Amino acid sequence: MIRNLSAWHIIVLVLVVLLLFGANRLPGLAKSVGQSMKIFKTEVKDLRDDDKRPDEPTEGTTPPKV
Repeated sequence: MIRNLSAWHIIVLVLVVLLLFGANRLPGLAKSVGQSMKIFKTEVKDLRDDDKRPDEPTEGTTPPKV
């Protein structure tokens, strides 16, 4: 679907976005989208790190003696 986009499609899409949100609100909108993406990336990284960590002993249990 994205392969079929031409320059005219992109221009019309930009004009529609400008009409809907207005030029004054676009920088704030871009900032909030960037912050949301940053939060999303850190959460995904935390989930991947959780999978890589070995199981830690829970509280109240003693580690096995060697």
